[in-house]
Amino acid sequence: MALRKSTKAGVAGVAVAAVAATAFVAPAQAATHTPPAGSGHRATQRAMDEAVKAGVPGVTAQARDTGGVWKSASGVGDLTSGAPRGKNDKFRVGSITKTFVATVLLQMEAEGRLDLDDTVERRLPGVVRGNGNDGREITVRQLLNHTSGLFDYLADEEYARTYTRGDGYLGHRYDTLPPEKHVKVALSHKPLFKPGAEHSYSNTNYILAGLIVEKAGGRPYEDEVRDRVIRPLGLKNTSNPGNSIHLPRPSSRGYSKLFASAPDRIDDITERNGSQGWADGDIISTAGDLNRFYGALLRGELLPPKQLKAMKTTVPAAPGSPYTSYGLGLARLRTSCGTTLWGHGGGILGWLSMAVTTEDGRHQLAYNYNGDWDASSLLKIVDAEYCRTSS
Repeated sequence: MALRKSTKAGVAGVAVAAVAATAFVAPAQAATHTPPAGSGHRATQRAMDEAVKAGVPGVTAQARDTGGVWKSASGVGDLTSGAPRGKNDKFRVGSITKTFVATVLLQMEAEGRLDLDDTVERRLPGVVRGNGNDGREITVRQLLNHTSGLFDYLADEEYARTYTRGDGYLGHRYDTLPPEKHVKVALSHKPLFKPGAEHSYSNTNYILAGLIVEKAGGRPYEDEVRDRVIRPLGLKNTSNPGNSIHLPRPSSRGYSKLFASAPDRIDDITERNGSQGWADGDIISTAGDLNRFYGALLRGELLPPKQLKAMKTTVPAAPGSPYTSYGLGLARLRTSCGTTLWGHGGGILGWLSMAVTTEDGRHQLAYNYNGDWDASSLLKIVDAEYCRTSS
């Protein structure tokens, strides 16, 4: 199966309720940085430039392969000043956070602190109950591969109206939201299906996964991610924001179309309380750090063979997903030219990202859009890098 365009706003499997799938004409002149001939990434650059021409404010990217490191950018990082998108920008990675969380839980399994087939009830007694939801029937594995059947809290209409759309978002963007609130919203809905019966991407799964990390580790999930992944790999540009509203520099501005009634309106939503993402999507990073992370992960530097095999054991992805199948916080994709890749997409208000690597961990690509309303060109950049075509 080749990479497909998402039929939903944002990357399929990245439920960002406020992303408007509307066209956008950039108000600022887009600058481009075309690499020299012979660099091997000219098709990737063309695909980035085409995304900007189609309406993405700006793109930042890095690729790593046997030829070395290639960094580039296209478009603008600030629609007000017209400043270009930076090659070393930090950005909110959205659901790419899920791979970090799954890695930590698999490390804990390797240490004997938990088992993938433990029930959620065993790890979080009494937390998942009500409206037909039953933590006694859901396993940790089913959280990580999105087969739990739990409702995605971001799809709740009241939550979306309050925290991800229009005036609600603008009025509540600085609110601190504890993870328990997200769980409560999800459990106000009946499950989508019996645990294990299907695959349906739900951010609620990773809120619960983060709570399990905290219960098993006896400290904040952010500390576990920092000490188990960020520091050992030397990811100096990667962090969890906690309750901070700020994006560390260097960075560009992040933009969103919050109002369905005003499809041409673009709001700068760079500042946002980090707790509104948490373990399902709060990490801030760079394209370079994401490449280092996914390359190390697939090369076996973070997990023993048994746990890496479990992470790469997949279930069929839901219809409309850009993934061919989904493992434990790690997705499998296939390009139009047949190359198998592993990685994850990420969508959060203001930002769309993708990070992928070949199975041997030797060729990575990560990139980010600083606008969240059109993911239709995201996978064209993957094809351009691995198939050397921008068509």
